Amino acid sequence: MSKPRVMIKVCGITRRQDAVAAVEAGASAIGFVFYPKSPRYVTPEKAAELGSGLAAWKVGVFVDEKPAVIEEIMRLAHLDIAQIYGGAAPSFARVWKAFRIPPSVDGSTDASFDASRGSGAEVVLLDGSRAGVSFDWGVARTAAQEGARKIVIAGGLDASNVAEAIRMAHPWGVDASSRLESAPGVKDHEKVRQFVKAAQEAE
Repeated sequence: MSKPRVMIKVCGITRRQDAVAAVEAGASAIGFVFYPKSPRYVTPEKAAELGSGLAAWKVGVFVDEKPAVIEEIMRLAHLDIAQIYGGAAPSFARVWKAFRIPPSVDGSTDASFDASRGSGAEVVLLDGSRAGVSFDWGVARTAAQEGARKIVIAGGLDASNVAEAIRMAHPWGVDASSRLESAPGVKDHEKVRQFVKAAQEAE
């Protein structure tokens, strides 16, 4: 697998052709959502089929899930990494701890994020206040400067803005999902290719 300077993850994979397109474009990781309320939800067995044989990290996205459940899903889905929103981080796996950055009262982003909140995690992933919404990347830049852990930027990224996010925040990685789609869970392969290309070429 090619290793671009920035880790590039394409998340919310629900179809095999989308997983293949992301990896062929140069994505470092592909993500599968195990939150039943998400339109991108897949079963562990389906995720195992989608990622089988592909040369990229397989990341499971979990929301307020129990460690024992995460462990079982990771085993069934053949995952490399658990990306955790809320709940306790499991001790048996590589963990990317995800945090949503809430907007402040006046609509701007609350720029105070304590990087130590990701204690014990391999990576701290900073996301927008809800799916597909961006945040002030200065928060990620500050977190990257202050914390020892790697920072991934998610939320509202696509080919039009990922290079700016990388230049501003110097993150370890970037993560995109909804803005690379033609419908929820259906990736637009050209948007995926353009996103990966823009991230790879960012200075």
